[in-house]
Amino acid sequence: MSESMLNMWISFVGMGLLLLAMGLILLSRYKLKGVLSGIITLLAYLSLLSGAIIILYIVFSGPTA
Repeated sequence: MSESMLNMWISFVGMGLLLLAMGLILLSRYKLKGVLSGIITLLAYLSLLSGAIIILYIVFSGPTA
């Protein structure tokens, strides 16, 4: 697998984590209450942070040969 294809799959994982974070935050705010809401919110923000780090890495790594 070439480096470009690997970067594409890594970016898909980052975008998926961002979408997961969005869904989990909406779920925890509107459907859940109590401790479970806090756990889901923590998981959502962790996936948001990791997705953002992945996307920033892909963007700032520059073009591939």
